[in-house]
Amino acid sequence: MKRLTVFFTTLIVLTGLTASAQAVIKFDKTAHNFGTFLESKPVSCVFSFTNNGNQPLVIQQAFSSCGCTVANYTKTPIAPGKKGQINVTYNGKGKFPGYFKKPITIRSNASNSMTRIYIEGTMQKDEK
Repeated sequence: MKRLTVFFTTLIVLTGLTASAQAVIKFDKTAHNFGTFLESKPVSCVFSFTNNGNQPLVIQQAFSSCGCTVANYTKTPIAPGKKGQINVTYNGKGKFPGYFKKPITIRSNASNSMTRIYIEGTMQKDEK
């Protein structure tokens, strides 16, 4: 019985140590408002983030709900305490003008493995 107790105690301690060794993604801001802009001029912004964990952070995927929004991200692992970026471009040419709000989903190896950032704005039709 003693061996069983020692085994489970060791297992719990090791599991706790493994769970605490993780990357943590923390964004400087999670939303960006482009304001009002013309359909013919795609708009872009940068979302900066920090790895607040104690393991390297790897972004596996950054995607949006439609093809009008493209996200490019830091492909190399981000060391603990270091920063990375996600560049987001919205091109609404051919889409309905007006207000929009789009989520960009970030998947990573962080403890908060799925995170969302948002862009919004009001696109106006080009005047002819």
